[in-house]
Amino acid sequence: MIRALLAVLVALPGYHYEFPRDHFSHPDFQTEWWYYTGNLKAADGHRYGFELTFFRQAIDRATPRASAWDVDDAWLAHLALSDIDGHRFQHWERLNRSGPGLAGASQELARVWNGNWKVQWNGSKQELQAVTDRFTLRLTFESQKPPVIHGVNGVSQKSAGRGNASHYISFTRLITAGTLEENGRTVALSGTSWMDHEFFTHQLADNQTGWDWLSLQFNDNTELMLFRLRHKDGSIDPYSAGTFINARGAGVHLTSKDFALTPGGRKYGPYPIEWRVQVPSLGIDVRATTRLDEQEMTSYWEGAIELTGTRTGAGYLEMTGYRGPFQIQP
Repeated sequence: MIRALLAVLVALPGYHYEFPRDHFSHPDFQTEWWYYTGNLKAADGHRYGFELTFFRQAIDRATPRASAWDVDDAWLAHLALSDIDGHRFQHWERLNRSGPGLAGASQELARVWNGNWKVQWNGSKQELQAVTDRFTLRLTFESQKPPVIHGVNGVSQKSAGRGNASHYISFTRLITAGTLEENGRTVALSGTSWMDHEFFTHQLADNQTGWDWLSLQFNDNTELMLFRLRHKDGSIDPYSAGTFINARGAGVHLTSKDFALTPGGRKYGPYPIEWRVQVPSLGIDVRATTRLDEQEMTSYWEGAIELTGTRTGAGYLEMTGYRGPFQIQP
């Protein structure tokens, strides 16, 4: 029997971030996720994208645990491999309880994991492993920049009201190297990845249906994160926001008035898969497109994109709520 949910904390201004503690679990918040995405190439230039996401959803904080099998948290994980030049998209989903070490996020172990999908911290490096019946992906990340804290005064506000926000941390330029083992052969890969970590208890308001999010890594060693929150009536929420990260790693907060995200005419089902991204104060006017239209998970689209215009580069695009409100459901 799943017991009653009682989450304790909400994301409030003034939170004191401390690392490495805040890279791992925050069980007093209802929801938490660790998002890894990246654009990689083989030695011959063949392009790939990947996503590995770990979710923690609080189930109970009211009743003391009687055994290791009591469900305090549901641990979900999503894995996707985009073979961009091979025009093939594969994805998996996984659900576990923590139990006797089945899934979790532990500072003591320096690990976030769900079964044999894991990211292990080793000093300044992070080592990813994802094993399926079709392929094994092993990657090592080394950050060129310190973690970025998004928002204002420690919170990324998502709607009006106390605690309608998240604590939101990113590694925006992870130099990546590793291997893909598939069909009896091993391919060496290299490229650049991005990691998002958010924890919160309340996020979307009742009148919000989803969001459009982009992580953009430009070739001039700068990055840009933007999210556009959509209302059920189609209007855009003024709490949409973003962060520009300069070449030295310093972040600049952007409000909804500082940028424009405009969908183009190209679509995959209901999802617009081309966008114009404009930040006039920074001279940014780029077009984001994908070479692989089919990068839809069960309830959202998330895929590798390319950037052209006043700056060039690559990134990832995520869109939720186009086939119904996005929820993390154990």
